Amino acid sequence: MTSLNQTTGRIFLRRGKDGPVRGGNPWIFSQAIERREPSGLPIGAAVEVLDASGAAIGVGHFNPNTTIAVRMLLWRNGAESADSDDLDRVIAGRIERALRMRQRTIGGDTNCYRLVNGDGDGLSGLVVDRYHEVLVIQLLSAGMDRMREAIIAALKHLIRPRAIIERSQGAVRRQEGLADRSGIVTGDAPGPAIVSENGVRIEVDFEHGQKTGYFLDQRENRRRIMDLAADARVLDLCCYSGSFAIAAAKGGARETVAVDTSARALEWARRNADLNEIPNGRIELVHEDAGKYLSSSGKQFDLIVLDPPPLARSREQAAHAGRLYVELNAAAMRALAPGGYLMTFSCSTHLSGEDFVRAMRMAQSRAGAQLRRLARLGPGADHPVLLGHVEGEYLTGLLLNDLR
Repeated sequence: MTSLNQTTGRIFLRRGKDGPVRGGNPWIFSQAIERREPSGLPIGAAVEVLDASGAAIGVGHFNPNTTIAVRMLLWRNGAESADSDDLDRVIAGRIERALRMRQRTIGGDTNCYRLVNGDGDGLSGLVVDRYHEVLVIQLLSAGMDRMREAIIAALKHLIRPRAIIERSQGAVRRQEGLADRSGIVTGDAPGPAIVSENGVRIEVDFEHGQKTGYFLDQRENRRRIMDLAADARVLDLCCYSGSFAIAAAKGGARETVAVDTSARALEWARRNADLNEIPNGRIELVHEDAGKYLSSSGKQFDLIVLDPPPLARSREQAAHAGRLYVELNAAAMRALAPGGYLMTFSCSTHLSGEDFVRAMRMAQSRAGAQLRRLARLGPGADHPVLLGHVEGEYLTGLLLNDLR
């Protein structure tokens, strides 16, 4: 048990650097810190955060080895801090609050969703994805790594899952000075699971699937595809599991093509099509690069989905990524039939939503097209983002309509 009244040390911010955190940004960057007491605070320690005058701001987890030096857990002006006496209880309470919100906002035809979305649920560095009776956890900060047992205990108490799997790995964890860790935490070792999303059955591979097994953040956009697909010719580029293509087929698409460079992904898409009893031939699976397919197929489509992997994994790559988005989207716009729809996405954290919109304007000019924006797109309610935390926004999308 870690008492809020027994934090390991104190962090003092530089004068004038307390604005973002007081405005709700849970990240305190290293250059905002004036000093720490004591100087040798352990990695992941719970610390009291104070402004330059010594006024208390809140409590967070500290890591001197990363750019994000403090990840806030509590603000002293919040109601929760007044009646919480230890971090274990805070963790359990936040997870319970996250569960209640999902129960209210996610429909009964879906049993897979993000249960905890890090900062958006007040648990910076923690991701928990629920796949029906299986939970997959990611501990992506040193502070959450220290709280591992409390997190697991809370999940077992609240959810009573058949299994908990850990997939704490990747660049963010290494930046925190943590080794990768993965495996079965509790319960039986599950093979691929079958879950339901918007009434569509999906196979989830916990061992080989990207992220925690499936891209849960696109659920509401796949539902929108079902509404748009009736009698349409649909192209799903960078299709991965084939879930957009399957949503289109379930929505009554006349013809559906799914393109990916990964043979493993296309085999997964085929199994998912079979799970949903989609007849052979209703979805054409193409093993090809998206750009090459667009330049060589000569086909036109009524509805195109373009959801590439991240093209900018650092700030230094953002300009190059912007050019790639322009090129790829211009090709997609040229492949639209008159009056067609383009649903296009960027999951590159270092390319802002406004940068993405500018890239689409450039793509439109290059394609010689004229499109209108029908909607801005993003994740569903199970991926909340704090209003004061623009850095938490990573998935941005647009629904565009050709005006010919």
